[in-house]
Amino acid sequence: MSHIPMDGGDPSPLGRETPAERADRNLVELLQELRVVQTGVQIVFAFLLGVAFTSQFPHLDDFERTTYVVTLLLTVVSSAVLATPVALHRGLFHRGAKVRIVALSAQLAEIGLVFLALALNGAVLLLMDVVLGRTAAVTVTAATLVMFTGLWFVLPRALRRPTP
Repeated sequence: MSHIPMDGGDPSPLGRETPAERADRNLVELLQELRVVQTGVQIVFAFLLGVAFTSQFPHLDDFERTTYVVTLLLTVVSSAVLATPVALHRGLFHRGAKVRIVALSAQLAEIGLVFLALALNGAVLLLMDVVLGRTAAVTVTAATLVMFTGLWFVLPRALRRPTP
């Protein structure tokens, strides 16, 4: 059974992966991750677009309208940031910049996840405010924000540390 490190390191048992091969593999893995995440962004964006055309929308208060607008914009920003690695790859294809593309794309993916987490929490805040009221909405959103922070940012950083 082969061992594939979780840190993007050399998966070959004999250590024969070249830096170019590693960059190719890392880029393919990153682009696959971004495809999965982009689907979530598209779903949130579609939901938000639909909300504006419901009969309930004109009855939103100022807080809910502001939450809606901010959440929609966070979704647009997350989509743009998460799609940038694809644009980088397209624009720099066959120019010997794959290692730079992978490094920058990994940073962009983390930034995009921050915006996506904020957008998802904005959607939770908006829905919970309409359904349960402001106090419950803030409480539920605080819990989901803690969940996203823990799962998407704290856990991966904790796993990066070497185990004793």
